[in-house]
Amino acid sequence: MSFLWDKRALNFYVIIFLSFLTVSWTFYVFKQHMNVYFLITVVVLRCLLSFLLLRDYMASWRKSTQKTFLRKIFINIPVFVIVVFIFHGRVEFSLIFSEFLFYVFLINLSVYLYWYKTNKSPMMKTKEAIIYGAGAAGTKIAQELLYTEYKVKYFVDDDVSLQKRSVNGRKVLSRDQLRKLLLSSKFDLLIIALPRAYESTVRDICKEYEKDFDQIKIMPSLENVLQDESFMSQLKPVSLYDLLARDSKSLDKESISNFIKGKSVLITGAGGSIGSEIVRQCIKYEAKQLVLLDHSEFNLYKISEECSFYNIKSVLCSVCDVEALQDVFDKYSPNIVFHAAAYKHVPLVEDNISRAIKNNILGTKNVIDLAIEAKVESFILISTDKAVRPTNVMGATKRVCELYLQNAEPGNTKLAAVRFGNVLGSSGSVIPKFEEQLKKGGPLTVTHPEITRYFMLIPEACELVLQAGAIAKNSEVFVLNMGKPVKILDLAKQFKKLSGRDDVEIEITGLRPGEKLYEELLINEDDISTAYKDIFIGRKTFYDIDKLNSDIFLLIKEFDKIKALRHIVPEFEHRLNS
Repeated sequence: MSFLWDKRALNFYVIIFLSFLTVSWTFYVFKQHMNVYFLITVVVLRCLLSFLLLRDYMASWRKSTQKTFLRKIFINIPVFVIVVFIFHGRVEFSLIFSEFLFYVFLINLSVYLYWYKTNKSPMMKTKEAIIYGAGAAGTKIAQELLYTEYKVKYFVDDDVSLQKRSVNGRKVLSRDQLRKLLLSSKFDLLIIALPRAYESTVRDICKEYEKDFDQIKIMPSLENVLQDESFMSQLKPVSLYDLLARDSKSLDKESISNFIKGKSVLITGAGGSIGSEIVRQCIKYEAKQLVLLDHSEFNLYKISEECSFYNIKSVLCSVCDVEALQDVFDKYSPNIVFHAAAYKHVPLVEDNISRAIKNNILGTKNVIDLAIEAKVESFILISTDKAVRPTNVMGATKRVCELYLQNAEPGNTKLAAVRFGNVLGSSGSVIPKFEEQLKKGGPLTVTHPEITRYFMLIPEACELVLQAGAIAKNSEVFVLNMGKPVKILDLAKQFKKLSGRDDVEIEITGLRPGEKLYEELLINEDDISTAYKDIFIGRKTFYDIDKLNSDIFLLIKEFDKIKALRHIVPEFEHRLNS
């Protein structure tokens, strides 16, 4: 019964009613008796046409433009032709033609009145918008803005051939012309309609005009645009992710595919931010089987549910449990291991040093040893920029892991570590923290006015991890190009503005134990470049493996963990910042 009252059925009701009205009126005006067969034929043909062209009919009720009116005329012409053919000689041509014109007029009037009622009048413009991008996407958005509160004043485009022209009656400005215009005029909304543009282009436009408009909205990239949906409905507000985004990397996807496709892949820490994205990337590159290992039941459940459509095996296990790990290697025989399991939150690690050392160092040693013993093809360790001249326990434990990987006897296994900085949106990172603080009404907390960090999007980091794994040969520590460091205080200010919460305070809380003002990515200046401009190789640090094994054993037993860590990592300068 619900169909009787949904929008599709109402469309048919309107057709039947208007057809009855126009046929009756036309026969009355021409002073002829009603031809019931004519009426039935017209109604059936129009309903059939409406059914066959349902999308066009339904779309016409959503938007009322000149194109919509013309479409209504053209899609009714076949009905007119068929009716003329059927009733030739029985009904006057002038009557049929008059009925056709009257019907088209009424159906278009109905569409317009419906649109006028459900949308604001085109005369009631209370806000002004500028569209950056005068191409197909920009012009479509301009049409969709016709019946909103926004009036499109100008287009802006970097294409010189479009400048000095008009699009939909609006002048197309250059960026310089827009800058001059903004000195004397104020606009409410900037829409960036550049679905094919590089991330850096969109980011630069956002940063240049963020103070000049009350709102900036962005159209998704071309691969994310839903063609059947209204473009306006797909516009999104600018986020910190947009302001920090960088251009997609030039990756050798064929080499990554050859590395992953058809392989059994074990991912430790599979439920974490990095681990779960590696899982998604391995699915994208068609791994044969994914073994998801995590000690957190909740995190493992989440990623297992998300990827339940794929050939996955979920293992609830700690990397400190050697026997359980051995069972995993024996049962699933992985070809590749991504080791993302680690305690990474600096303050928590400082409060739980013994457990962090066991989990991060002993856990990594366990997985490396078993991978070599099982003759796994490749082992990739997820490391961190905090391992460079570490000032906190977390960074020092990661540096020990790198040393063990670089100096272990690899046998037939290719070992590699990949070192990068903070990833945007990971658990405990700055943006989720700001979002949580904002929900509580603030303040946004920053530990130091000068503190900076490198940032990278999670998918970007994980694709580079896969690329590094594909080119690994001999126990390298790969370093990812993280771009320029970002001031956290500037991030907090931008976050306030984008959230529209100028009332929220920013509070400087002081550096936490072990926290650096800035992070370094390379130990030595003479790093080695690779065929990929965003991947470098750090110089190898040699350490006798037997001595390192002995030192790790002593570290586990030693009461003074900081002293024992400094023995293995002499450059470790523990800062309590108290």
